[in-house]
Amino acid sequence: MLRIALFLLTNIAVVVIASVTLSLLGVNHYMSENGLNFQYLLIFCFVFGMVGSLVSLLLSKTIAKWSTKTAIIKNPTNQKEAWLVDTVENLARQANIGKPDVGIFPADQANAFATGANRNHALVSISSGMLDRYPKEEVAAVLAHEISHVANGDMITLTLVQGVVNTFVMFFARVIGFAIDRVVFKHEGEGAGLGYVATVFVCEIVLGILASTIVMWFSRKREFGADEGAAYLVGAPAMVAALTHLQREIEMPNEMPKSLNAFGISSGKESGFSLASLFMSHPPLEKRIEALRNFS
Repeated sequence: MLRIALFLLTNIAVVVIASVTLSLLGVNHYMSENGLNFQYLLIFCFVFGMVGSLVSLLLSKTIAKWSTKTAIIKNPTNQKEAWLVDTVENLARQANIGKPDVGIFPADQANAFATGANRNHALVSISSGMLDRYPKEEVAAVLAHEISHVANGDMITLTLVQGVVNTFVMFFARVIGFAIDRVVFKHEGEGAGLGYVATVFVCEIVLGILASTIVMWFSRKREFGADEGAAYLVGAPAMVAALTHLQREIEMPNEMPKSLNAFGISSGKESGFSLASLFMSHPPLEKRIEALRNFS
């Protein structure tokens, strides 16, 4: 589950930087003295919106390793590392995906993540705290959950969802920017005025944050799917035990970088519905446990 927030932040950065650069270079053939050509604008936004999403996907594995200080296990140096590598490889075979890279990142908090652009070349990493404290059957369940994310193609689907979201964020940002540029700043003639560039920049950030609620809804939905995948691979009781253990530790300080919370098995303390809950990457642990107990 350590896969959404970093993807989102990278995506927003790529889209905003590309948009501002294109505007400054005058790449705005959808704009004329008579107004906007909405068909050209939509095509333009779709192409660059998808590019932003794809770049985020391609960078996801590298940035996740760097941000969490994950150390990839190339040659196990002890029994614990050997067990971890063997367990991930066995789960990957059961899920019919290629052998992922396996790593450990330094954090006392129990957490894990999987990411990568290719389901056959993914990365699965676990915190040193979880590996040290949790029983092997619970660690295996968490690893199965992450392997299920990879096997389900959640990162690919997320890329498509984010690409569509980017398209409409860019589209409406430019419509708003054009209107403000002409009405408020009284810019006339072809091309974009400074009011347009500034408005598009601000709108893409604001609309991007608001639109992230759609991606977070998708993330919450896919958590249930990954839990079910783990139940198929190692059994529902083991996954329930792991989530219950996480629930007991919910008050521990979250040492995962905030930009990576959505990628982990747990994102910290959770509460009831609020405006903030729309931006949560995970369903409450109690709901996930309840769903697993009803799993058959």
